[in-house]
Amino acid sequence: MMRFAVLIGVGLLLFRWIMGRWPWEPKVSTRNQAIFRARRLLGVEANANRQEIVEAHKRLIAMVHPDRGGSNDQVHEANAARDLLLDELPHEVR
Repeated sequence: MMRFAVLIGVGLLLFRWIMGRWPWEPKVSTRNQAIFRARRLLGVEANANRQEIVEAHKRLIAMVHPDRGGSNDQVHEANAARDLLLDELPHEVR
């Protein structure tokens, strides 16, 4: 019985080492991770509307613009975050 428990423990640790998560943790998609990082970068909530996203983007760009000591990479990252979050909004039916 003890040998069985040790084998299960080793199997779980091996799974964690290979997959990077425990077997009982849900699998998170790369896109969901990117959306989470974009929201955190812009400082908006999950239910932010278009106007809130654009305003947060403008505030961030004002801080990271190259003329203010930022870099082009930071501006590109802010633009990518804005585009990703705007793409996730439900589109209007015309």
